[in-house]
Amino acid sequence: MRDKKITFFLLILINLNVFLAAGGMQAKDFIKRESLFKESEELIYSKPDDALKIAQHLLNGNISDVEKTRIHFLIAEIYKVKGDHNNVLNYLYLADENASGILPVDRIQILIEKSIVLRTLYLDKQARKYIELAKEEILQIKDQTVKDFLETSISLEQLALLLERQNYKEASGKLQKEEKSFESTLKNYPFLNLKYTIIKGRTSFGLGDFDKAKFYYNEVLHSLDKEKERNIFAEFYALTGLATIKFHEKVPEDGTRDLMKALEIANKLQNLYYIDTANKLLVANFIVLNDSANYKRYNHEFLKTQALLENADQESVNTAYNLIVKEQEEYYKSQLGGYFTKLYVVLSLFLVILMGCGFVWFKYYWKKKRLNEIISYLEVTRNNFIIRFTEKKDVGKKFFVPQETEQLLLSKLKRFENSTRFTNKDMSLAVLAGQFETNTKYLSEVINKHYNVNFNTYINKLRINFIVKKLKSDSNFINYKISYLAETCGFSSHSSFATVFKSITGIAPITFIELLKDEKEVANF
Repeated sequence: MRDKKITFFLLILINLNVFLAAGGMQAKDFIKRESLFKESEELIYSKPDDALKIAQHLLNGNISDVEKTRIHFLIAEIYKVKGDHNNVLNYLYLADENASGILPVDRIQILIEKSIVLRTLYLDKQARKYIELAKEEILQIKDQTVKDFLETSISLEQLALLLERQNYKEASGKLQKEEKSFESTLKNYPFLNLKYTIIKGRTSFGLGDFDKAKFYYNEVLHSLDKEKERNIFAEFYALTGLATIKFHEKVPEDGTRDLMKALEIANKLQNLYYIDTANKLLVANFIVLNDSANYKRYNHEFLKTQALLENADQESVNTAYNLIVKEQEEYYKSQLGGYFTKLYVVLSLFLVILMGCGFVWFKYYWKKKRLNEIISYLEVTRNNFIIRFTEKKDVGKKFFVPQETEQLLLSKLKRFENSTRFTNKDMSLAVLAGQFETNTKYLSEVINKHYNVNFNTYINKLRINFIVKKLKSDSNFINYKISYLAETCGFSSHSSFATVFKSITGIAPITFIELLKDEKEVANF
C-alpha cells in the first residue's frame, strides 16, 4: 500500500514537471513572437517587404485567436503602405472575423482602417459609417490615454477625408477647434504627430498659404531625420507637397528634384498610387520646363500606371462590396435568422448596385479635380508643343532656290496656313506646288529650310493645330468620334490621325479630349 502511494506521488510530480516545462516553452515562444511582432511593426513604414515576411511567418505559427487578429491587422497595415487596397480589405475583414479574438481597442482600430481604405476608394458613405461605429465603441474604453489615442486617430481620419474632397475651409475650422485636444496624444505617438503635421501642410496649401505649408512639410522631413527607421511613407507626402509648392512658386527645377526622390520611394514601396502621383507631377513640371523628351517619357509612365490603377480600383471596390455584404449578412443572421436574412440578402444586392453606381459617379466627379492641375498646365503650353515640334531629317541634296522665288513661296505658304486648304485629303507636295505655280523641289526646299520639317510633317502639324483649335473653341467637337475629327482635318484614317496627333502633342487624341471635357466641367463647377 505504501509503495502504491509513493508511486502515485511520483507520477504527480513527473506530470507537474512536464506541465511546468510545457508552460515555460509556451511562454518562451510567446515572448519570441511578441519580439518579432514588434520588429515587424517598426519596419512597416520604412521596409514594408521585410515587415510582411515577418508577419506572414508569425501567421504560420501555433497562435491564439487574439494574436491572429493582431497579425491580420498588422498585415493589412503593411499592404496599405504598399497601396494594395484589395489585400488591405481582405486582411482587415479577416481580423474582424473572430469576435472572440478581438479586444475592444483592436476592434476600433480595425473600424478606423476600414474607413481609411473605403475613403480612398471613394466609398465615402460606408467609410463614415465605420467611423460612427468606432465612435460608439470608444465609449467602452476605460483607459483615458487609450481613449485619447483612438479619438485623435478618428479626428485625423475625418480631416483626411475633408482634404481628399478639397473641403479646405471646413478642415481648417476642425483643426482650430480640436488642436488643443490633440497635444498630449501627439507627444506620445510620433507617427500620429507626423500625420497631423502633414494634414496641417495640406490644409495650408489648400488655403493658399504656401509659406506655412512649406514650414509644415519641412518640419516632417526634419522629424524623419531623427528616426532610426525612416518613415518613407510620410516622406513621400512631404516631398510631393514641397514639389507642388515650388511649382506654384515658379521654381519647377527644385520641385523636380524632390519628385525624383518621391518617385524612388514610390517604386521602393511598389505603391501604384504614389507612382501615379509622382509621375503626374513630373509631367506638369517637364511641360513648364519645355523638356519634351522627359515629358513624353513620364507622361507615358503616367498613362500606363493609370490603366493599372483602373483595374486595381475596380478589383478593390468589388472586394469591398462582397465583404460588406458578407459582413451584413452574418450580422443579420445572428440577429434575425431565416425570413429576415432572405429579405436582407435582397436589400444587400440592391445596396451593391446602388453603391456601384455611386462609385462610378464619385470616381468621375473626383477624377476631374485630380486632373485639374495638369489641365491648367497643358492649357498654357499646348500650342508650344505643336509649334516647337521638330524632326530629325536626313541631310540630302539641297537645291538652290532664287531669292525672289523663295520669298514669293514663303508668302504663299503663309496665306495657305491661314486657309483650310490643308484639310483636303488629296493635298500633296505636287498638288500644292501646282497651286503655287512652282516645282516640287523648290517648294520642298523652302519648307525644309524655314520650317525645319519635311512636307508631310508640315501638313500634319497644320492639321493637328487646326483640330486642336476646333476642339478648344467649338464645344460640339469634343463629342464627335475620332474618325470624324480625323476626316475633318484631312486624315484618311482614324489610326493615322491618332498616331500623328500623339507624335506631335505627346498625348493621344482620346486623352486630350477627356482632359478638355474635364477642364470644361471644372470651369463650370
